[in-house]
This record gives sequence, C-alpha cells and structure tokens, in this order.
Amino acid sequence: MANILIVDDDTMLVNALSQVLASMGHSADGATTLVEGLEMARGNGYELVILDVRLPDGNGLEALPRFREGPGAPEVIILTGAGDPDGAEMAIRSGAWSYITKPPTMNNIRLPVERAVEYRRNKKESGHKLLAEHGVVGESSAIKACLRRAAQGAGCDAAVLITGDTGTGKELVARAIHDNSRRKAGPFVVVDCAALPENLVESMLFGHEKGSFTGADRRYGGLVHQADGGTLFLDEVGELPLVVQRAFLRVLQDHRFRPVGGSKELTSDFRLLAATNRDLEDRVRQGLFREDLLFRIRGFSISLPSLADRDGDVKVLAGHFLKRFCGAMGIVPKGMSKDFLDALHRYSWPGNVRELMGAMEHSLASAEGEPNLLSRHLPTNVRVALARAGLGEEMSAQAPVWSIEPGEFPSLKDFRDSHLADLERFYLEEVMRHAGWKVAKAIEMSGLSRARLYALLKKYGVSRPRRSSFVGN
Repeated sequence: MANILIVDDDTMLVNALSQVLASMGHSADGATTLVEGLEMARGNGYELVILDVRLPDGNGLEALPRFREGPGAPEVIILTGAGDPDGAEMAIRSGAWSYITKPPTMNNIRLPVERAVEYRRNKKESGHKLLAEHGVVGESSAIKACLRRAAQGAGCDAAVLITGDTGTGKELVARAIHDNSRRKAGPFVVVDCAALPENLVESMLFGHEKGSFTGADRRYGGLVHQADGGTLFLDEVGELPLVVQRAFLRVLQDHRFRPVGGSKELTSDFRLLAATNRDLEDRVRQGLFREDLLFRIRGFSISLPSLADRDGDVKVLAGHFLKRFCGAMGIVPKGMSKDFLDALHRYSWPGNVRELMGAMEHSLASAEGEPNLLSRHLPTNVRVALARAGLGEEMSAQAPVWSIEPGEFPSLKDFRDSHLADLERFYLEEVMRHAGWKVAKAIEMSGLSRARLYALLKKYGVSRPRRSSFVGN
C-alpha cells in the first residue's frame, strides 16, 4: 500500500481519484491549493503526488521540484486539463513520473500509479546506495539523482553510457558502478579512446600475435582480453575511430574477437561501461559514429550534471578536498574564510569538479602557514575571471538612457509597454551571460522559477551563441 497525495482544486475529481486509488489498495489525501499541498507534503512521507498544473494560488509545474524535495522525494504525476508538448517536456525534465491530461480514465491513471509505486518499492528494497565512498561527493538533488541511477546500473549487467562535461567525474562513477556490481572481483580495464594511436588501435584493443607487424616482437593479449570476467571502460568513446567501430560492434554482440595476425577467435566475458563529453547523436548525424554502436553502448544511460547545476555542492566538495589534501600533507586542517567561499560560489567552474579540486590544491599551497584560505590564494585565472565578471556586473547595473522626442511624447502606459520587451530581453541576455549559460545559476541570480525562465527565453528567442541548448536544462 502506498501513501498518495492528490493536489487539485476540483474536489469532485479528488474524491473520484481517491476512490480509484483506494480500490487499488492505496491511501490518498487531498489538497485543493498549492500552499496546502506543499504543507502536507512537507509533513508526511508520501510516495507519490498527483499534481494539477493550474491551481488557484500557483502553477503545479513550477512547484514540482519543491514536491520532489520533500520527505522521501516522492514521485510526481502531472495532471492537466490542456495537453501541451512543451509542458510535457518541462514536466519530464523537472522529474515528473508521467504527464496525464484530464479527464483521466481508470486505465490511464491506474498504470502510471502502479508503475510509480512499484518503482518506489524496488528502490526502497535495493537501498540505492549513493556510492560516496568512491569519491563521488555531494548533497544536491541533481547529484543524488545521478547516484541513484548509478546504483541501478550497478545492479544489472547492461552496457552503461555515462555522459557529462569534462571534469564532472565520469570515470569515478564508472568505477563505483563496477565496484558495486557482481563483477567487482574482476578487473576494471580503462581504455582512453582519445589517446589510442590510430595505427595501433586494433592491436591495443584485440591484441596481436608475435611477428604480425613491424615491432610486434612478442604476443600481446589486448585490453578486451584483459577485461575478461570484469569491466571494460571506454573513456571518451566518441573518439573511437570509425575503422574500429564496426569490429568492436561485433565484439559487443558475441564477445568474440580475433587478435591481429591471429588465426583463431578468442572470447572475453566483460561488461561494458562507456563515457563521453560529446553529443553522440550529433556525431552519428555527421557520419563520425555508427548508430548501431550507439544503440549497443546506450543500454542504460547516466547524465552527470555540471558543477554549476549542483546547488550547494561547491562548498561541500571544497571542504572534502581541503580535508583530503591537508591529511595527505600531514598539516593542521585549514579553514575557509567567507571571502574565499563567496569567490568559490561566484565562479562558474567551466572545468567542473576537476577544476575545483585543482583550485583547492593550489589555494592550500599558496596559503602556506596561514590558518584560513582567502580569495587571494585562488589560482590567477579564477581571480581574473571573477574580476572581469564583477566589472561587467557594475557596467550592466547602470540604467539605460532613454530619449523621447518632444513632439511625439507618449503616455506613460504606451512608453512602458513599448520598452518593456526590450528591457526584459536585455535582462535575460545579461543574466544568462553572467551565469555562464547555466540554467540553475540563472534561476538563483534572477529569482525566476525554472518554468518562468524557460518561458521568457522562448518568448524573446534568447539562446546561447553557437549552441542551441543550455547546459543543465
């Protein structure tokens, strides 16, 4: 039996849904306003929330993350009277389990409820260990969601594709999946596809016989053979040469391969993990990556968030790295001044966690005998970026100068309406630029909800230069 909350201003619908859920063996509570629903969600451990979009005191889509952040992080089914493809996409991206239009029939409400409850039950039984002992540190909902996915990946033997920007920790997550899988006693073999010499790729992957080519003075088993009984991790798989992709596809299908110069096929029982910071679907369109290979390696996918989209994790990670480095150097742990923490939070961290780790190591070395880290201990490139951003903010803060011709003096309403669009467009362009085109940071800076920000960006056609999508959406 699951404890379910229904948030809808239609009391008849709430009662009808409650009866349906009761017939399924679940208990249901009802709320007719957003405020009431959020208050009930905070005070009770609901496993599922059925949430209307249009409520008397707010928008359910905009409030969806707040329901997900409640006790137990309940699943959310969005219920709305108007089908909207953009709204459906926003609901799913915000973490909704499914999106159902009104009036819901018995069948189209029963199935998603049953699946959501079953998913919750399985998640609770498996424990969904967050794998922090492998160095994957963080308290944000974004990283916890990824770690739950990683725990799911560890529980199966499917191929896993890990995507994310450079420095987000893809290899750490891959190692954590291996160490929590049934193959943890086997080897974890890393293949850096970007560093493979093109003329030796097949030899390094599949091995070679002695004398099979110039320089082959001894037999070599190859990385695929070394991964037998364990995990083969293809890092930067998007860089795998096309000439090798076809051969590797066959290895994934039947786990058989032939060493260069060999006459017999060998077998290797390995589990595949792959990682990339590339858009592989775009690589497929460009003819640089085989679509059939993409389907094979993407049996289960995990997308790691950028550091800018991990609210609150900068401080947590900085403290983690500082403690680790002080321990390794055998020195008394240092503190972090408010000035230092402010600088960490203002910087956009384009190099993600890897850049933050390097910055903390540099700061500790620069601080020498001082008890606390200060912003002046940060690397020069970070301090320069912060100085330039600060100057840009001061210039942007200056009010625009408007001019009005005396003979065409408009009314206040006409003047306001004619310039409001320009003002809002200017603000959106500036806030996205200063946020480094990170949606989560722009939300924090502007005070806008995610739904409202997306709506305004779409309304005014504001998009990132040379890139069609936003990081972190």
